Amino acid sequence: MADKRDYYEILGVSKTATESEIKSAFRKKAKECHPDLNPGDKAKEAQFKELNEAAEILSDPDKRAKYDQFGHAAFDPSMGGQDPFAGGGFGGFGDFGDILGQMFGGGFGGFGGGQTRNGPIPGDDLRYNLTITFEEAAFGAEKEITIPREETCETCHGTGAKPGTEPVTCKTCNGTGQVRTQQSTILGSFTSTRPCTACHGTGKIISDPCSDCRGAGRVRKNLKKKVKIPAGIDNGQSLCLRGMGSAGHRGGPNGDLYVTISVRPHRQFVRKGFDLYLEIPISYTTAALGGSLTVPTLKESVKYQVPAGTQTGSTFRLRDQGIQRLNANGKGDLLVTVNIEVPKHLNDEQKKLLEQFAETLGESAEGRSSKKSSFGRGSNGKK
Repeated sequence: MADKRDYYEILGVSKTATESEIKSAFRKKAKECHPDLNPGDKAKEAQFKELNEAAEILSDPDKRAKYDQFGHAAFDPSMGGQDPFAGGGFGGFGDFGDILGQMFGGGFGGFGGGQTRNGPIPGDDLRYNLTITFEEAAFGAEKEITIPREETCETCHGTGAKPGTEPVTCKTCNGTGQVRTQQSTILGSFTSTRPCTACHGTGKIISDPCSDCRGAGRVRKNLKKKVKIPAGIDNGQSLCLRGMGSAGHRGGPNGDLYVTISVRPHRQFVRKGFDLYLEIPISYTTAALGGSLTVPTLKESVKYQVPAGTQTGSTFRLRDQGIQRLNANGKGDLLVTVNIEVPKHLNDEQKKLLEQFAETLGESAEGRSSKKSSFGRGSNGKK
């Protein structure tokens, strides 16, 4: 565990940072190293995983308290998994930590007690799957989507109380959202902390709830939003719309909206990165003698001069006829593979001309007939 970086250092926040500050710092840094925006960059991928790990621990009050007390050792598998008081942890007392957790509600002696819930809470992040055409991914587009989300109640402005009234301080916990109890055992005196059951950990009691949100402070609505699809986006990549997620509680910031893109396949082109691949048939004479070939692209057809003697399966590269590079200048290429079409139905004149052509190559009709008759026979010439 000694080689792991400090979680606060990873996120760039102080040890007194609030949950809102931690989430804000994670969003800012995650945007810089998100795998979808840095495809193939292993260093950015590792940095993103490191950020996720730090945010997961520090955004959870219980895990954060244990981390502040024990550091990375609190989540070392050699100490019994993520909880140092579970299994074989806590100084080798076997499942002693589990017993204490059951007796005292998970917190004792100040270790990992419950945290107050009456502060601002960020809203949930939302995800939306958007299907677009191959051309929309290549050239960009604007699409309107509808997202169901939680929004701040306009009637009570998020307080949950009926207009003209206000939530009152909970008398059970005196507004802290927590209830602390102390018990004496043969091992000494232990203190446990639990969320207040009277106010559900909020520190406030709503005696006269808002009729629109029924005391929740938020209502469910459909948000219509126009999403700009950047040119060059690929299947499976996501767009992040800041603040378009669900509303926060008690003044907390909105969550974010992640739009994941699904691209329909094209009937002709296959995409690999920013390059396009296309297979196109050419005639036997064009392959042998060379000639002009009309090649379709995503915008318009272009002319390409096929060199004489082209073999079937040959691939030609057309520069800058591929996909626009995402958030960058330039385009990929179009790689065209040609397949020679052999004519199936020849008239007498065409056959005669081909026979004459074969003779110029030293091929006789008898030789071709002999080769044809021996095809599929065994070594003794019999079927």
